[in-house]
Amino acid sequence: MRSASEEPVPLHEEFIYCCGAATHVLKCGPWKDLSKDESKNLPRLLFMIIPGNPGLAGYYRTFIQALYCGLNQQYPVWVVSHAGHCKPPSGMEMIEDTDIKELEDVFGLNGQVEHKLNFLKKNVSKDIKLVLIAHSIGCYITLEMMKRASELQVLRSVLLFPTIERIAQSPQGKLMTPLLCKLRYVLYMPVYLLSFLPEGVKASLVRFALRGMKTCDESSITTSVNLFSVDCVANILYMASQEMMKVVERDSTTIKQNLKKLIFYYGTGDSWCPQHYYDEIKMDFPDGDIRLCEKGLRHAFVLDASKEMAAMITDWLQDDLTKL
Repeated sequence: MRSASEEPVPLHEEFIYCCGAATHVLKCGPWKDLSKDESKNLPRLLFMIIPGNPGLAGYYRTFIQALYCGLNQQYPVWVVSHAGHCKPPSGMEMIEDTDIKELEDVFGLNGQVEHKLNFLKKNVSKDIKLVLIAHSIGCYITLEMMKRASELQVLRSVLLFPTIERIAQSPQGKLMTPLLCKLRYVLYMPVYLLSFLPEGVKASLVRFALRGMKTCDESSITTSVNLFSVDCVANILYMASQEMMKVVERDSTTIKQNLKKLIFYYGTGDSWCPQHYYDEIKMDFPDGDIRLCEKGLRHAFVLDASKEMAAMITDWLQDDLTKL
């Protein structure tokens, strides 16, 4: 294993419909199609990133490039946006124009779980092993995927800053729950008005909002401009409102059944999953690979620590990959 390179790496971008919803996919590596069983050139392993919320794939651009390089460019690394968490290109609607409704409530939390399972079913050969790397609410989605589709060949699931329980009771959850569950519609009008601003002005507003950070990933700034899309923001806030209501109890049964496949990484100052959540899960699963961040990384690590996180993950998985 080597550290992530500064050199540019192959990056393939797609906007597709999955479960009838617009979906943004970023792929690192030469493998664009992993669905053909008969191909002899398929990789043995796919690294798939399950985002947090907002679940825009662009936030993870630097992360997947760094991870791909850290893996010596031996395995494809993909990130799949949440359903509707994107600004579709011109000519593409947020919802597919079809009479077939593949999934009820695809933008809700349950729909996002089925959205990822559907994506894998249609785009990845069942013979390919998976490393699922999940962030924030993506960790809840990943545990649900493993629960609902035990046939998935999951080698490892890496759960980063996992919001898998009592989100509404967390410090940030207490602050945001009333806004998300009762007042989110109030936010639509200012977003709509701001959407008419020139792209350069939008980027300047994003830079101003992130001005307190010493370093900020440039791809995070360009991706954040998508948050001026009303449809995109509506889907983000709707999913977040469901998170507050539905992510209550930790699914200890699924964790116990898959404990040897899981790596948890908690933050020390994380207001979405405070440290006592780490203390409790560590007590309940003393044999689990449950780590506490010693580097002071923020919950939204993609804003300024993508390369550092990618380097840590390649180090954690080194033994697993040498056994392939």
